[in-house]
Amino acid sequence: MIARLRAAILCLLLFFPFASAVQACESLPSWAQSACNRLDQIWTEGGNDLYLTGYSWHNRATYSREKIDSFNELAWGGGYGRSIYDEDGDWQGLYAMAFLDSHSKIEPIAGYGFLKIGQISDNFRLGAGYTIFLTARHDIMSYMPFPGILPLVSAGYKDAMLYATYIPGSSGAGNVLFVFGRWQF
Repeated sequence: MIARLRAAILCLLLFFPFASAVQACESLPSWAQSACNRLDQIWTEGGNDLYLTGYSWHNRATYSREKIDSFNELAWGGGYGRSIYDEDGDWQGLYAMAFLDSHSKIEPIAGYGFLKIGQISDNFRLGAGYTIFLTARHDIMSYMPFPGILPLVSAGYKDAMLYATYIPGSSGAGNVLFVFGRWQF
């Protein structure tokens, strides 16, 4: 329920200028205002993030050798976002990226991420959570945007964070480990 709510609010905020997000939050039902206000807080108070993408591993157990050889696994790209560490020390962020997909076509993505953070030392932390997003691909509905939700794990040192997510699928579709990084400045 909460994940669906956050996805709906994120979609709403993506279509409204962030300057008017407070007014948009006030016009929502009371049960949705808290999530909307959190997204506004991330955008207005959060730090700047630079995202760099770079690798997508296709599960060798679900694809033929010929298909693996045809895929682009260097998913070069990047993006921008804003994020905060909330009152519980957990990471929450809004992001937009574009990268080369498995067929070397550009894939845009924008979304919200949440990670429950475990502080290992002053400078090192691990996280696990999820991301809710909108993306578009040339091979899925001819670039018609569609939503998704995926698991997200991370390992970070100081202002840098390495993320990974797994896109599930069936034999010959999906089953991709996607790795990207974030530097907060």
